Amino acid sequence: MFDLHHSAAHPLTAYGWDDGFAQSFTPFAGQGIVPGRIVRVDRGRVDAVVADGDGIRTVLADTALVATSDPMRVPCTGDWAVLDLENGRSGDHVDGVVRALLPRRTAFVRSTSSKRSEGQVLATNIDHIVICVSLADQLDLGRIERFLALALSGAGHTEPLPASALAAGADAQPVVVLTKADLAGEPGGLAHLIEDAEAAAPGVPVLAVSSETGDGIDVLAAVLAGGTSVLLGQSGAGKSTLANALLGERLQRVQAIRDRDGKGRHTTTTRDLRPLPGGGVLIDTPGLRGVGMWDAESGLARTFSEVEALAEECRFHDCAHRSEPGCAVQEAVESGELPARRLESYRKLQRENQRIVAKTDARLRAEIRRDWKQKQALGRHLMERKRGPQR
Repeated sequence: MFDLHHSAAHPLTAYGWDDGFAQSFTPFAGQGIVPGRIVRVDRGRVDAVVADGDGIRTVLADTALVATSDPMRVPCTGDWAVLDLENGRSGDHVDGVVRALLPRRTAFVRSTSSKRSEGQVLATNIDHIVICVSLADQLDLGRIERFLALALSGAGHTEPLPASALAAGADAQPVVVLTKADLAGEPGGLAHLIEDAEAAAPGVPVLAVSSETGDGIDVLAAVLAGGTSVLLGQSGAGKSTLANALLGERLQRVQAIRDRDGKGRHTTTTRDLRPLPGGGVLIDTPGLRGVGMWDAESGLARTFSEVEALAEECRFHDCAHRSEPGCAVQEAVESGELPARRLESYRKLQRENQRIVAKTDARLRAEIRRDWKQKQALGRHLMERKRGPQR
């Protein structure tokens, strides 16, 4: 019997088990009740890895007991689960049931494509968020900024943490990976693309890799070793090929890229968690056609930190950074210090995030309506002044 509070000796340590999760599991410990990490979710059942002697084994568990209508609370790849292996249904080839989920430390969340205001959790308890952007097509800096804003907000502390976890730090760290670097042309061109990506992701590591030639793979593997990493990106970003290179095996089927536009089909259909040869685990996700903002205010502030810093110098605290006098943001754009594209991207993501938040926040909706009415009244006043007195 393993001592759950001495994680170094526990077989699941390679999958991220530590003293903090052991502390969270303590109230559930009992006969047949074991911790396990969810490595795959499929139609009301999950595959989870559990300790088995000195090693591990994979079990199939039913999730009926934790079923919920809240999409933010459903079991997800990366979750640590409380598993009851004494009540499996052998007739259905089920080894046990999920009785609870341990508190999540981090999560990557996007808004769903439905008309309802709902978030979708793509991965949990992650240490590194790898934002994959293909160089087979024109570099999309706006996509990098969108993913980064979500990574820097949705991947913060999601629930109260044990003191041991807080002491160790539990924020996921983003990494921007420019895939298919062999298609970028001359080395000088690649250097410029890296510089552009670094400008769109201030303070975030940017790596260029090629799964075809192997360039940069060893550096990325060293960055990801020892933690839980998730690969995120749109279809055709080269995630499955990159996963193959990092895992050292062709575990993911890679489909051909369309010649006319460099885009690929979905090659990964489920989110799977697998151990990395150099330590740590990797979660590969299906290609994302759309990534909507989800409560990303803090992430936007960190992604566009230079815009936020300039805004502090504006004459008016509620400056919209358009035509107001004494606007430090507009002055920076005019002087070339701040790219106009960067400001427009900031505005676009802010508007989108505000719309999402307003769907569930009555107070914010009222503030938006009041602000809109004030702008309408100001517009009418300015038009009346322009026309002059009426006879």
